[in-house]
Amino acid sequence: MDAPPRISWQTARLVSVTDETARAKTFRLRLDAATPHQAGQHYVIRLTAPDGYTAMRSYSIASAPDDSAELDFTIERLDEGEVSTYLHDVAQPGDELEVRGPIGHWFVWEADSPALLIGGGSGVVPLMAMLRLARRRQVSDLLRVVVSVRSRDDLYYADEIAGPETTLVYTRKAPPAAGRPPGRLRAEDVAPALLPDATAYVCGSAGFADSATDLLQELGVPPERIRVERFGPSG
Repeated sequence: MDAPPRISWQTARLVSVTDETARAKTFRLRLDAATPHQAGQHYVIRLTAPDGYTAMRSYSIASAPDDSAELDFTIERLDEGEVSTYLHDVAQPGDELEVRGPIGHWFVWEADSPALLIGGGSGVVPLMAMLRLARRRQVSDLLRVVVSVRSRDDLYYADEIAGPETTLVYTRKAPPAAGRPPGRLRAEDVAPALLPDATAYVCGSAGFADSATDLLQELGVPPERIRVERFGPSG
């Protein structure tokens, strides 16, 4: 079997920066040429200091697959993160960044089979690429999304994510129209969104991912139909 092609570093130009929350921004990067990706994949962004020191982090793609050379990455500012603090505090439109990708072929959705997406906090980013893909291809009936977030102020894509596919669960402070008191994600939040024969995609912190996986198994979802992507505190 032939080895997969090597993914090379390339230069991307920062096109725009958009606030999502007080601590998260969406960075739009333009590649030299359109590079096909799948919903759920990620890129590595690398920074190189004048003395040669490098720092790199992986960030999920938020934009749906299309023929554009531009990609969106929604990145939370972590106070101890070398890359996220630079992007939030220093980077400006017009700057060039080194990137490598797209990477990952397991946590991807092709918009051709039922799926349940469960995201916690910033774990919603790769799931947003899937939701955008479903809406673009007009196959939203294949998809259900459950988002666990602390409050409305912490919700990524607040003006876009709501819809018939989406259930929002607030864990700390719920808006008056939420219809559910704040609290952790429960089986009764997930069960109505579980489509027959759906593959579940879970993304969030390690604790959230483990808890959501346990809920899915309690609801009878077999392990082979649960795909999990965990992230740590680095940034």
